[in-house]
Amino acid sequence: MPATGLRVTGLRADILVLGGGLGGIAATLAALRLGRRVVLAEALDWLGGQLTAQGVPFDEHPWIELGVGSQSYATLRQRIRDYYRRHYPLSEQARAASLLNPGMGNVGTLCHEPRVAVRVIDDLLAPFESNRRLAVLRRHALVSAERDGDRITGVTLRDLASGRHVAVEAAIVIDASETGELLEAGGVEHVFGAEAARETGELHALTEADPFDQQSLTWCFALDYLPEQDHTIDRPARYAEFRDLKLDFWPNRQFDWTVSDHVTHKPLQRALFTGDSDADYLFDLWHARRIAWRRNFAPGFYESDITIANWPQMDYWLKPAIGVTEAEHAAALEEARQFSLSFLYWMQTEAPRHDGGQGYRGLRLRGDVLGTNDGLAKQVYYREGRRLRAELTVLEQHIGVAARPGASAAQSFPDSVGIGAYRIDLHPSTSRLRDTVDIDSYPFEIPLGALLPVRVDNLLPGCKNLGTTRITSGAYRVHPVEWSIGEASGTLAAFALAHGIPPRAVRADPGRLAALQQLLVDGGAPIRWPSFGALTPRTRRGYRPGQP
Repeated sequence: MPATGLRVTGLRADILVLGGGLGGIAATLAALRLGRRVVLAEALDWLGGQLTAQGVPFDEHPWIELGVGSQSYATLRQRIRDYYRRHYPLSEQARAASLLNPGMGNVGTLCHEPRVAVRVIDDLLAPFESNRRLAVLRRHALVSAERDGDRITGVTLRDLASGRHVAVEAAIVIDASETGELLEAGGVEHVFGAEAARETGELHALTEADPFDQQSLTWCFALDYLPEQDHTIDRPARYAEFRDLKLDFWPNRQFDWTVSDHVTHKPLQRALFTGDSDADYLFDLWHARRIAWRRNFAPGFYESDITIANWPQMDYWLKPAIGVTEAEHAAALEEARQFSLSFLYWMQTEAPRHDGGQGYRGLRLRGDVLGTNDGLAKQVYYREGRRLRAELTVLEQHIGVAARPGASAAQSFPDSVGIGAYRIDLHPSTSRLRDTVDIDSYPFEIPLGALLPVRVDNLLPGCKNLGTTRITSGAYRVHPVEWSIGEASGTLAAFALAHGIPPRAVRADPGRLAALQQLLVDGGAPIRWPSFGALTPRTRRGYRPGQP
């Protein structure tokens, strides 16, 4: 892994990117390729966010393998496949597969081990670190932001290894953090939780706004399965309490193989296994996010398949995590960890088996796969955070099928700077404890107006913290969309600096807007959906039905 960056008390850059998730990486690469100097700061030691530190394999639209989308994102995916071909003992059949799927998970066509993506991302950044146009500050957390009127002039970070404070000054700052940390620290107008229908006019909004109605968290973990062994963990202290929890809208206790179908809300059977072999399974949990399929590799290379546990039974909805005190945030995260461990313990000891027994004691935590000692991911899976109050807010009426009667596509934005596709997918929520909202949406665009704060001149969002509502955030939060948001913001920041103007001045000038859009297209970032085939509204996880 490359060095953690410069160990100095002060840094200057053209652009500061706070957050090393996929949006932050895309923003950084876009700005670097346009000649800017960048500081990238991340509180964890791994870059990659939801793809790596949170342990969430790619969630993508059905046309991803046709090359529809950002070419730099396609490069990331191809390099992951190339890494396996160079370094892993693939089977002859796997090596010959043009669309290699190392785990053969049915969530998508590229399910892989998180550490492979970490290494690929490090390699993408390494040349820019070598020529000192990029400083990557791993394990550096945000302390504060300094402001001068409507500008953020710099931030203070804390080196989590040494405790030293590092001041970073930058002309433009991009908040690519998982929860929109810089929006709050910089006093940037933002919202979190659920808006009211009377405010947004959305079909699926709440009657009354509730900032603490937030999507459930999930603390993912990696597992393999050695049926002849016993890897039962210690019984979590609150196991009985968590095991017996039941949501009013859930068919049984949450720790059960019967869940609420995301779309229909009818009872749905989702067991860990539905048979003893790959030929037996019918979209069971084990195969959903499997990241290593032993038959793709040389005999004996893996003792077992490896899968990522990110399933409905693990959704943690007891406490909100955004907009609360630091102590309340820490308490919610710790409960989410214990909730996941309790579900694992239930699977190991009490769960009904597919063969009629009870408990899968051979389930083994694989913390090494996620870079941890305790077996869980480095970071909780945040499905939402703070969202920018922007010049334009994406509404359900812009992209939702039911909210656009008579339309056959999402609204096209004159200021589009990217494209994306995913269903509007909201998991069970805190506060109101309502069931999922999982509804059809059309392939959509990313409007420049959603990247521009209503007031602050030099801050841009770099991921799911752009100007969406709680409803539309459910479509803009997944991997390729996050990448495209970051790529657009990084390109916009470099363009604005090159012309000596604030980012909002680009949208206000038709000539400059056209030049920015052409710059994106020339760089391989499409701003309109291609006209081919039938782009159906059912954009979510086009490789399998249903959950999770």
